[in-house]
Amino acid sequence: MNSKTISNGILRSLAVIAGVIIGLWFIYKIQAVIVYVVIAGVISLLGRPIVKVLRNRFKFHNLVAVIITMLFFFATIVGLVSLFIPLIIEQGHNLSLLDINELQITVESLYLEGINHFGLNTEDVEASLKDSKLISRLNFSVIPDFLNSIITGFGSFSLGLFSVLFISFFFLKDSMMFSDNLVTLFPKSQEKRLKKSFAEIRDLLSRYFGGLLLQLIILFTIYTIVLLIFGIDNAIVIASLCALLNVIPYVGPIISAFLIVLLTMSSNVGEDFSTVILPKTIYVMIGFIIAQLVDNFFSQPFIFSKSVKSHPLEIFIVIIIAGLLSGVVGLIIAIPAYTALKVVAKEFLSEYRIVKRLTKGL
Repeated sequence: MNSKTISNGILRSLAVIAGVIIGLWFIYKIQAVIVYVVIAGVISLLGRPIVKVLRNRFKFHNLVAVIITMLFFFATIVGLVSLFIPLIIEQGHNLSLLDINELQITVESLYLEGINHFGLNTEDVEASLKDSKLISRLNFSVIPDFLNSIITGFGSFSLGLFSVLFISFFFLKDSMMFSDNLVTLFPKSQEKRLKKSFAEIRDLLSRYFGGLLLQLIILFTIYTIVLLIFGIDNAIVIASLCALLNVIPYVGPIISAFLIVLLTMSSNVGEDFSTVILPKTIYVMIGFIIAQLVDNFFSQPFIFSKSVKSHPLEIFIVIIIAGLLSGVVGLIIAIPAYTALKVVAKEFLSEYRIVKRLTKGL
C-alpha cells in the first residue's frame, strides 16, 4: 500500500465525516419541517379510512373525498383552538394584572390548611422543604410570562398549522407518493417487497392511530363527566388536556393526575379545606383512577391486539426501552416505530425463528 492510496483513503474518510456532519447540521436546521411532515403523516393515516369510505361507499371522486376529509380535520382543529385560545387569553390577562404577592399568600394558606388538617408538624415539614430547596426554586412571576409567551407563539402555530394541512392534503391525495419516492433509494430487485411492506405499515398505523383517537375520546368523556359532576371550572378544557397527555405512555397519566389535582384545588380556593377542597379533590381523583382502569384494562389491550397486533407485555418492554433511549419522544413514537420494524422484519428476515415468533399475528 503506497502513500497515494493511504492519502486517498484518508481524504475519502474525511469527506464522509464532513458529509455526515453537514447532513446532521442540515437535519437540525430543518427539524421544524420534519415535525410538520411527521404530523401530516399521522393526520393522513387518520384520514385515510374516511377517504376510503367516501370513495368506495359514497362513490365520491378521490379529490372530493380528500377535500371533505381535510375540511373535517380543519373544522376539528378550529374547534379545539376556539375552545382553548379564549381561555388562555383570559387567564393571561387576569394573571398579568394579578398581585403576585397575593397569589403567594393564597398558596401558603392552602399549604398551612393542609398541614393542620393532616396533623403534621410545621417545623418538620418546613425543614424538609428547606433541605429539598423546593420553595427557593418557586417563582410565581413566571406564570404571566409563560402565558404571554403562549399567546405570542400563536403566529408560529398558525404557520405550522397551514404547513401541516397542506402536506396532509397531498399525502391523502397521492397516498403512494411517499412510499414510491422512498423505494427509489433501494435496489430495484427489492421494490415489490418494499411496496408490500409500506402498504402493510400504512394499514396497521392507520388502524393504530384511529384506535388511539378512540382511546382519547373515551378518556375525555369520563374526565368531563367527573369534573362536571363536581362543578370544576373549565371542565372540558381540563378533560381535553388530561386526555391528550395520555398519548405519552405511563408518564402522561402521572402528569394528568398532578394537573387535575392542582386545577381542582385551585378552582375552589377560598373554600374550607377540610369540608370542600379535600373531599372534592379525592372524589375527582377516584374518577380519574376509574378512567385509568378503564383505559388500562379495556381500551389499551383492545387497541394493541386489534390494531398493531402486539402483546401488551411486548409493548410495555418496547416502550420502556424507547423511553430510556429517547425520553418522552421515544415513549410517543415507540409503538408506531416498533410496528413498522416488525413489518419490515417479517418481509425480509422471516427465516429467523425469533422474527417468526414476534410477527406471528401480522
